[in-house]
Order: sequence, then structure tokens, then C-alpha cells
Amino acid sequence: MNKVILLGNITRDPEIRYSQGSNTAIARFSLAVNRRFTREGEPDSDFFNCTAFGKTAEFVEKYFHKGSRMSLVGRIQNDNYTNKNGEKVYSVQIIAEEIEFAERKSAADAATGGNFGGSDGAGAPPSPSGADAGDDFMPVPEGVDDDIPFFNS
Repeated sequence: MNKVILLGNITRDPEIRYSQGSNTAIARFSLAVNRRFTREGEPDSDFFNCTAFGKTAEFVEKYFHKGSRMSLVGRIQNDNYTNKNGEKVYSVQIIAEEIEFAERKSAADAATGGNFGGSDGAGAPPSPSGADAGDDFMPVPEGVDDDIPFFNS
């Protein structure tokens, strides 16, 4: 079984392009994931090169940017090749299969000034589940549920 689950922040805005034959969207981005335990002199984060395809790639392009927190489920794929000097270069990339928002509500409020364009004039729209306003989840802005591939109201 080849499955990886990552929770981290995007290090730069996703780059998107489209394949020539099928016009499939391809998004490439890097995800910084904090290490749980670190030793003196070692880095405290790992950086993973990630690729998403199709609707998932379009979702990443539309809703994520540098600094966004993301939950990713995917698989690890070898990206080995021989360079022009005849040396073998080893690398891996993460192929994204599922992506979700992982932004804390407080971080989302800070990034948007607390205004998600809710119709009640108070900023964020009311929670559809009736959850307490003190929970830690970012509300989904009104009108985007049709564009989010995994959102079922």
C-alpha cells in the first residue's frame, strides 16, 4: 500500500498548467510539514513537492496560496532520472488524491479581516451545523459550495 497523509502550509503559490493532449489541469506546489520531534541542529520542517491533477488541481489553484494550510492524502512516487553527466538523481514527489482546507478559524479571520461576505453583515456566515462560534474551523464562504468538489450540503 502506498498512502501518505500530510498536514502543512504551502510554501509558494501553486503553479498550474494544462496538458496538451487532454487539456488536464496540473498543479504543482510545495508543502512544508512540521516535524513532531527534532534534534539539535536538524531542521524542524520537511518540504514535499506535490502534484495534483484535474479538478483537484483547479481546486488548489482557486482556493490555496502561499501560506495556506492544507490537508493532503496521496501517494509517494519516485521521480528518479539520469542527468546529462550520467549521474543518477533520486527524488520523490507526492501525488495528491484528496485535498481539504486545514486553516484554523483564527488564521482565516486574520487573513481576511474576518469578512467572508456573509449576508448577516457580521462577517462570517452562520455555521450550517450550528456549531459554536468558538470552534476552530474556518467557515466556508457563501456561494462556493458548488465549486468545492467534496462539499455536500
